[in-house]
Amino acid sequence: MDALQQIGTLAQAVSTCTLLYSSGLSLPKHLVVGCKTFSQMTKVTVCVFLVLFLQAHNGDLTVRPTCKPGFSEEDYTAFVSQNIMEGQKLLKVKFNNCAGNKGVRYETNSLDFKVRADGTMYAAHHVQMPSKQLILMVTAWDPQILGRWEAIVRFLVTEKLQHSGHKPKGRKTVPGELAQQQSDTLLPWRQHQSANGLRRQKRDWVIPPINVPENSRGPFPQQLVRIRSDKDKEIHIRYSITGVGADQPPMEVFSIDPVSGRMYVTRPMDREERASYHLRAHAVDMNGNKVENPIDLYIYVIDMNDNRPEFINQVYNGSVDEGSKPGTYVMTVTANDADDSTTANGMVRYRIVTQTPQSPSQNMFTINSETGDIVTVAAGLDREKVQQYIVIVQATDMEGNLNYGLSNTATAIITVTDVNDNPPEFTTSTYSGEVPENRVEVVVANLTVMDRDQPHSPNWNAIYRIISGDPSGHFTIRTDPVTNEGMVTVVKAVDYEMNRAFMLTVMVSNQAPLASGIQMSFQSTAGVTISVTDVNEAPYFPTNHKLIRLEEGVPTGTVLTTFSAVDPDRFMQQAVRYSKLSDPANWLNINATNGQITTAAVLDRESDYIKNNVYEATFLAADNGIPPASGTGTLQIYLIDINDNAPELLPKEAQICEKPNLNVINITAADADIDPNVGPFVFELPSVPSAVRKNWTITRLNGDYAQLSLRIMYLEAGVYDVPIIVTDSGNPPLYNTSVIKVKVCPCDENGDCTTIGAVAAAGLGTGAIIAILICIIILLTMVLLFVVWMKRREKERHTKQLLIDPEDDVRDNILKYDEEGGGEEDQDYDLSQLQQPETMDHVLNKTPGVRRVDERPIGAEPQYPVRPVIPHPGDIGDFINEGLRAADNDPTAPPYDSLLVFDYEGSGSTAGSVSSLNSSSSGDQDYDYLNDWGPRFKKLADMYGGGEED
Repeated sequence: MDALQQIGTLAQAVSTCTLLYSSGLSLPKHLVVGCKTFSQMTKVTVCVFLVLFLQAHNGDLTVRPTCKPGFSEEDYTAFVSQNIMEGQKLLKVKFNNCAGNKGVRYETNSLDFKVRADGTMYAAHHVQMPSKQLILMVTAWDPQILGRWEAIVRFLVTEKLQHSGHKPKGRKTVPGELAQQQSDTLLPWRQHQSANGLRRQKRDWVIPPINVPENSRGPFPQQLVRIRSDKDKEIHIRYSITGVGADQPPMEVFSIDPVSGRMYVTRPMDREERASYHLRAHAVDMNGNKVENPIDLYIYVIDMNDNRPEFINQVYNGSVDEGSKPGTYVMTVTANDADDSTTANGMVRYRIVTQTPQSPSQNMFTINSETGDIVTVAAGLDREKVQQYIVIVQATDMEGNLNYGLSNTATAIITVTDVNDNPPEFTTSTYSGEVPENRVEVVVANLTVMDRDQPHSPNWNAIYRIISGDPSGHFTIRTDPVTNEGMVTVVKAVDYEMNRAFMLTVMVSNQAPLASGIQMSFQSTAGVTISVTDVNEAPYFPTNHKLIRLEEGVPTGTVLTTFSAVDPDRFMQQAVRYSKLSDPANWLNINATNGQITTAAVLDRESDYIKNNVYEATFLAADNGIPPASGTGTLQIYLIDINDNAPELLPKEAQICEKPNLNVINITAADADIDPNVGPFVFELPSVPSAVRKNWTITRLNGDYAQLSLRIMYLEAGVYDVPIIVTDSGNPPLYNTSVIKVKVCPCDENGDCTTIGAVAAAGLGTGAIIAILICIIILLTMVLLFVVWMKRREKERHTKQLLIDPEDDVRDNILKYDEEGGGEEDQDYDLSQLQQPETMDHVLNKTPGVRRVDERPIGAEPQYPVRPVIPHPGDIGDFINEGLRAADNDPTAPPYDSLLVFDYEGSGSTAGSVSSLNSSSSGDQDYDYLNDWGPRFKKLADMYGGGEED
């Protein structure tokens, strides 16, 4: 055989081997042994071996059916009643996994029904059937071979079922007939009665289960299954499929040979994209007529381990209390696998890879391999030693098989949280401090503590308490929030004379209680010694305010009381001196040594310095300490009233009609004293002069009021001084003669004084009144004339000519320093010319070209242009320019009295041009006299006078 034939024989052997290996035939035992070596040889070697072996055993190639896992039926039917009791057995499904059914699990797509391990299907609870038929799906899956199989279960509801030998009444129903009736409406196949009773006839379509592995490498299209109808022997049939994956998106995933019925998959499948497909197979004749009813095809994509577990988070944060017992939950990490979770491909297992730091043990934590719960596994968590652990967690599918599974990792950061397992301790057992007496809010000592718990947490924050040594509550301890130190602070002033030192016992604790089993340390208490220093305290008056009572009017020099102060500094030899601080009326004196108070004037209760009968004075007591200290005290003197004020008559003036019985005058009295030195008052008229009692009479109304009226029938109008004696009720009583001015006037019918009568009563006659009116008129006339004169003068001032009249000229008193004159010819001044001359001859006789700038020139006045009656717009500019030119050339135009011509030097000047001077040339001119001309010529003196020195 040549090389080409050898290659053909080898290829045929390989093809035959591949066909046998994928056919699923049950090979003899020795062939199976040869197939097991497939994992250790190449396919070509194994196939050649198998072909040669088969040629040697060609008599033992009987094809026997192989064991195929699956349900015994694809559809199960059971008859049930309308009401199904809990736990009632309904039917039993049969499943064979070709391995003794070990580990096979069942489940349904309904929560109302469950399947036991032996295949018995029962009601999970009481069920009321909703319709005449209920279709369920039962799934069997084997974790060992990673496969899933499904079967359909149909429950047909009957009105009454036979139980325990009871038969239904009526026509006897043959079981075959009942099945036939049900199949006519529900079952897509025909059933026939056999000698053994009711039995299932095989389907018209022979459809094996379709399971497609994902990620297949082809070649494509790859055959899945062949479907056929048992009528294909009689007629030509065309097959087709419809549904998602065929004629619906995604399109053309599956195809079928219309003649042979072979179904193909056209590309690799992805279970994570779609796990199953539901297709319908159709069979028609050549004319398109339906030969068989469409049948459902369920295609399941078999999962492959092509996805790694993915953690939800790459970093997980958890915490656990320090000192936690083993088994304490810390956190949960979770990883998801996109593969099928019911197979090992999607079953994730967790484990801890590393732990950092490995203190106090390298295995402080463990993780539940299935749930991902991390718990403590060892004792010894101490935040003060290790505050954080970093744990690397690995998730692996294939149930954690590191050889075949895919893995991924995440980081778990475990923070050890603080618990109060360290009591605060003082850094020393004794503390000391010093405080001046009478000071408050002073920090006298700082207490330092050490706490190893987490700073600025309730487990670290210190609380201080004084447990002994301060019964009066002079001190408190406040916590510094930053340093946690205890600040012993004075809240109630201490007195050196009472306590020279304090011995405090203090205790420190935390805001949070100590953890269970932790005891307070003996170093949590300490002693604090506080020394009190003596300071110079101000003297104080024991009785402040001090009140004394005495009668007013005591004589000067009377000793009232001794108002002495006490110096609290008992251990200092100091003297106290007294002085007045406030004595509004200057009525008192105080002895500077002993504080004895005497009167310096008579005390008057009726004085304005008395408030509510009390007079107040303030005194100062100062010691001679270093530094000196002083205190004040107030003395209150309550003055008892004596009858030292006579009553005064009220009112002082009144008016009455000239005829009696028309009106009266009510009178009363005012007394500066108080009861009983006031009313009732006694009012009476004096006997001298006699006219008083002759013309007037007093009628008593009560103790405080009386009425004054006319005794005679008529009294001439006028003003009368009526003396009245008023006497109070004091002991002894005091009286006063007061005069009341009474205006007697004529009255109208209502008893009121008339206007004329009031004037007459005031004592002014008609002549006096006329004189007053004439004076008023004269005064108004003078004012009016003065106003008219002022307005006329103002008008004359505005209309005055520009030239000053000779009588108003005051230029002889004015010195004009800024007048430069007309040059050398104007050096001789004639003072007589300061006065305006009566004639203009001296002006006319002057040399031409020289004139005063403040006098009116004599000469012909220029003619100003006259504005046309109807001006032309173009002539306006010419008119203005001509007028301006005429005004400039008019020597008589005012104001010639204020116009200063500084650039006119006069005619025929002997001086040369200023421009010919050379400021830098030197000459024999002496300019030192400029220094004598004053500050106004200082600049010139500096420029010319000091040239030789420069």
